[in-house]
Amino acid sequence: MSDFVVSARRIRQGAFIAEPGPSRFLIVDAEQLPAPEQGRTGVTWINAWLQQMLAEAVWGVDERTGANRGDILIFVHGYNNSPAELMAHHRQLKSDLHAVGWKGVVVSFDWPCDNKAAGYLEDRHDAKQSAMQLVTDLISLLATRQTPDCAINTHILAHSMGAYVVREAFDDADDARLDNNSWMISQLCFIGADISAQSLNEGNATTDSLYRHSMRLTNYFSLGDSVLKLSNVKRAGVAPRAGRIGLPALAPRSSANVDCSLYHQALLQSAALQAADQPSGFHGNQSHSWFFGNRVFTLDLFETLKGDLDRSILPTRSPSLTERSFNLIRPAGT
Repeated sequence: MSDFVVSARRIRQGAFIAEPGPSRFLIVDAEQLPAPEQGRTGVTWINAWLQQMLAEAVWGVDERTGANRGDILIFVHGYNNSPAELMAHHRQLKSDLHAVGWKGVVVSFDWPCDNKAAGYLEDRHDAKQSAMQLVTDLISLLATRQTPDCAINTHILAHSMGAYVVREAFDDADDARLDNNSWMISQLCFIGADISAQSLNEGNATTDSLYRHSMRLTNYFSLGDSVLKLSNVKRAGVAPRAGRIGLPALAPRSSANVDCSLYHQALLQSAALQAADQPSGFHGNQSHSWFFGNRVFTLDLFETLKGDLDRSILPTRSPSLTERSFNLIRPAGT
């Protein structure tokens, strides 16, 4: 089965490079990596890409309206990710979700970054420069198909600096006053988010747009995420990151905080738990990218995307002492 990718990387000598460029809509064959020849930029191609992607997103019919029902999950990768690493995460995520019963389609937004740890600040600059394309070129394209009876939900999963890309994209889109500015994301999920926790307070000008354009924001974090500690040094700042300490107390009521700390530490310390819950091993840094290939996280994400159960009764969560906060746990009987 093919993979859908929107690349915001520049093309040089027939290959994608780690610099911003116009969005290119790709259909990547199984086992292959993104390449310029797998996509184009014209309206005819983009419409064909959209039709094929929507066909894979649909999994049923709304009995009330007769409209198609489906789900689209847009994945936004973190910093220091090559196209090969993006596809490894993309395909693992898709495989994990389908294994637990999810029937939608995964679309990756590949913003330009280099696979060099020392390139943090340059990646952040490129993330800001490319962020607007996430909304203007992809989300707005999907929004043109949204109607009052539309039953195809669009969700976002952003990892690490991908959360910064999403935050800046939403904020810039509102500032630009786009013609079609009524678009909505159903579930907005952050994993290991490399943005300031305090910026996610209700009323903060930089994040108002996140809450305005999504039904719910769910933040998965771990106190043991050592990469986010390092990123604080690299950006010459000291603001604690949402992916390390969680959402602030004054985050909007529509948000949910999932503390993965205890489960994450148990996973790292137990070979038996890794064999059961992380059967394909770790994809990237064990403290920051353990979500990919993890069965417990995947099940929680699946239930979040479905939205059938209230956030407080998911089988992968136990209540925390803080309102709207939960601990990630293994479901009973596993």
